[in-house]
Amino acid sequence: CLTMFQAKLLTFQLESSHVAFTASYLQSIAFDHYTVLLQFDPNSPVLSNQQAFAQEFSSKFGVFDTVAEAKQNLFNLQMCNNKRFTTFIVHFKKEAYESGWNYNTLWFAFCHALLQCIKDILCLALKQPSYNGYKTLITQIDQQYWEDCSKYLALQVPWNSSRNSNWPTGATAGN
Repeated sequence: CLTMFQAKLLTFQLESSHVAFTASYLQSIAFDHYTVLLQFDPNSPVLSNQQAFAQEFSSKFGVFDTVAEAKQNLFNLQMCNNKRFTTFIVHFKKEAYESGWNYNTLWFAFCHALLQCIKDILCLALKQPSYNGYKTLITQIDQQYWEDCSKYLALQVPWNSSRNSNWPTGATAGN
């Protein structure tokens, strides 16, 4: 929401428009609560003040302890086989900032969440002097993996297949 508010300053000049836009993302019982406020208490400060709105809805429907949730998310976070490292690191950083954990704890969680094949390669690679060094190295490993996958997949498409865009329409293997 904050990105949208910054991008469209004229549209979101009024604080009540911030509230209305934010409310458009509500679901189920939280949305029902918002609808009740609109119908039966249209002058409620919750409908015109972003801070009052956030306080009302987070106290009733939000996460009570965002730090505990971030820690739990970090504990459960795993890099997926079919996802790029960049996707993983974005999720990891988001939770890491929220957790308040120290560097050593975050490093343990980071290493724990990596795919085993990446851990195996890291054991063979030169020790990196910093977290950013490891991030760069893992990004390179990941990029090489995805390049290799795309080359392998390209070899899987038969040269006379309809999926091969270089094959003339209507041509057959004997022509």
